[in-house]
Amino acid sequence: MEIEPIDGPDVLLNGVVDPTRLDELGRLLSYLGLPYVLELTDENNTLVREIRG
Repeated sequence: MEIEPIDGPDVLLNGVVDPTRLDELGRLLSYLGLPYVLELTDENNTLVREIRG
């Protein structure tokens, strides 16, 4: 995972996550009190799943 600054107060986390652990990452971010949007894309960069918290 890479942490990339973007305009405004948000931060972009960019990288590869095991798709079976996406919910676990969401729970961790929620536990830390951080709002988030997680997007899972396939090899063609097509959105497969999105989680908001």
